[in-house]
Amino acid sequence: MKLLLDTRVLLWAAGDPARLPAAARAMIEDPGNQLVFSAASLWEIAIRHTLGRSGFRADPSLLRRGLLDNGYTELAITGRHAVAAAGLPPLHKDPFDRMLIAQATVDGLALLTVDPLLARYSGPIQMF
Repeated sequence: MKLLLDTRVLLWAAGDPARLPAAARAMIEDPGNQLVFSAASLWEIAIRHTLGRSGFRADPSLLRRGLLDNGYTELAITGRHAVAAAGLPPLHKDPFDRMLIAQATVDGLALLTVDPLLARYSGPIQMF
């Protein structure tokens, strides 16, 4: 199964796996699953890191290199994703999360999240 990790899950998986819910950790550690991260997550981390936001202390360039070195696949943002994000109902206002939902839907990925607002969308979303 292809799993797109939302930004928080991605940061926990990369830097603090003990914070992951057990079911999420099991899915991430399952060698039969392909782990995917979005350029939108790196963009969000870069912005929030620059602003000094707590919880976003990871250096985005080091994080990206570490993810790629550990077998994660990077997902670029395309025009199809942008159009899909524009068509989402306004349940969640965060543009990064909306992009992740659009990407998961367009590309047929299961989005792993701990955000209850994201879980309100229909589609391939796995809430923990």
